[in-house]
Amino acid sequence: MQSQERALLCAAYALEKKAFNVRILQVKEISSLTDYLLLASGRSDRQVQAVAEAVRLGLKKEHASPPIAVEGMKEGRWVLIDYGDVMVHIFQEPVRDFYDLDGLWSEAHELTIPEKYHWERKAEAQ
Repeated sequence: MQSQERALLCAAYALEKKAFNVRILQVKEISSLTDYLLLASGRSDRQVQAVAEAVRLGLKKEHASPPIAVEGMKEGRWVLIDYGDVMVHIFQEPVRDFYDLDGLWSEAHELTIPEKYHWERKAEAQ
């Protein structure tokens, strides 16, 4: 699977669980750590955990793509899921504001998430 497709699928799974402020930043031109960062927010520790679990299980079960590592799941304030080429950060909004990864990576190009990856909207319409 190409890294951009993995990032878009991560966004789709996050959106399916009602994550908000979902952004995909292409950092491969400015960082050697990863190709894409996905930043998303949840309203509570339970929602952050649910979003992270949806991303992890969705990629593992439906795309045979397990993560390299998962950090922060127990606390649910900031969960990091590392796929090597894509790093997924799911925060509670105050934690996201405090660490300001959006600002830190402000030079990165932001990908638009195509409508076909907004599965939650399609489910609500049915």
